[in-house]
Amino acid sequence: MKKLLITILTIIFSSVLVCAQDIVGSWNGALKITDKMQLRIVINISQTENGYKSTLDSPDQGAKGIPVNKTTFNDGILKFEVPAGRIEYTGTLKDDKIVGTFTQNQKDFPLELVKGDVVIEVPKRPQEPQKPFPYYSEDVTFSNPTANITLAGTLTLPQKEGVFPVAILISGSGPQNRDVDLFNHKSFLVISDYLTRNGIAVLRCDDRGVGQSKGNFRTATSFDFASDVESAVAYLKTRKEIKQIGLIGHSEGGLIAPIVAARNKDVAFIVMLAGTGISGQKLLPIQQELISRVTGVSETDIATTKELSEATFKIIAENDDDEKIKTGLTEYFANRLKTHPDEKPKDISDEAYASAKAKELMNPWPWMKVFLQYDPATSLAKVKCPVLAVNGDKDLQVPADINLSTIEKALKQGGNKDVTIKTYKNLNHMFQESDTGNPADYRTIEQTFSPLVLEDMSKWIKSKTGGK
Repeated sequence: MKKLLITILTIIFSSVLVCAQDIVGSWNGALKITDKMQLRIVINISQTENGYKSTLDSPDQGAKGIPVNKTTFNDGILKFEVPAGRIEYTGTLKDDKIVGTFTQNQKDFPLELVKGDVVIEVPKRPQEPQKPFPYYSEDVTFSNPTANITLAGTLTLPQKEGVFPVAILISGSGPQNRDVDLFNHKSFLVISDYLTRNGIAVLRCDDRGVGQSKGNFRTATSFDFASDVESAVAYLKTRKEIKQIGLIGHSEGGLIAPIVAARNKDVAFIVMLAGTGISGQKLLPIQQELISRVTGVSETDIATTKELSEATFKIIAENDDDEKIKTGLTEYFANRLKTHPDEKPKDISDEAYASAKAKELMNPWPWMKVFLQYDPATSLAKVKCPVLAVNGDKDLQVPADINLSTIEKALKQGGNKDVTIKTYKNLNHMFQESDTGNPADYRTIEQTFSPLVLEDMSKWIKSKTGGK
């Protein structure tokens, strides 16, 4: 009898272990958003003493390691939730596949997950340059002594011999490689190629912790990235082929460029591509509202999200102490349940829910804290070099009207007399021609970067550096 019992327990334990091994690992799928658009999704599942935990990747959107709030696997059914993205998934494990439904913003999409690679149709990218290039290209490395890390990038020169103005490209938020390979577009490769063909050298780099650059991206703030750019400036000063050094920043890169230029006299010009002029505390609720509306979210849900965002961002923006922020957010969500009890899942306590929501908002940290608190006007008022700030009128992430007007005001109040501001019709945040500006269209649009903006940017840089 004892032997029989041990045998039964062994079989039960083995079956549980096999089940756990089946679900643990990286599962890949493709969301069919439209007939022309698919997005790869990766759920990375690991087992802990208390069950399962996981993270979510969206490779085509350049997002990696998105925290998943809750992951369960019972009776062959996988469920996970990302409340911050209004994401839920329920799928059943069948024959080495998980077949289920991915829900975001109350919209359902069928999603099948497998452990192997998922191949999706690669959209056309007519602007992407192909080798051989008619200019000199060199992979380089340089150090950031402040952070004690080595950064890697590509320097392109119109010719191997000669002296040229140079632009350092600064990427937007999220971990980006030197080409900014995002939504199957390589916008920095396109920009670099155009400028170099037109007589302007370009240095584009992998963000710290990305590609061949060392360091930790997740713990870095905008000021850390500014330090990396300053190291790039110092490196270019050692190159005999370089004369004037300028900065071109997109999105968050447009916030970083003035930080560097304000404290570095070696910066000869800056170009702000959809750069921010207002703090993250003011920007993010506007961004959320515009994107939610164009994607079909109800006005009731938009108003609820706006109310929640403004209240929680205020707590973060007005406190320096992390513990006070965490306590303030936890108390806010606990009090909110008194009037919004349906926002909490039934299988979690009020205390656990409030704590989890506070933790969710404090990610990525400390980047989020700095982004919400920092007022770009602080640096803009100190920038004395020529500035070109441009944006598209269909930009829903960094709306042109409020940001460009604030940028212009801050620069001129600081005494800068060489400021050029321009809004382009029908261009989105990525500077693609777009009717709606909907971020969901970034990948489906064939154009990577507006040829008109490329031309205007090149001419402006030449006018400020003595080029022809």
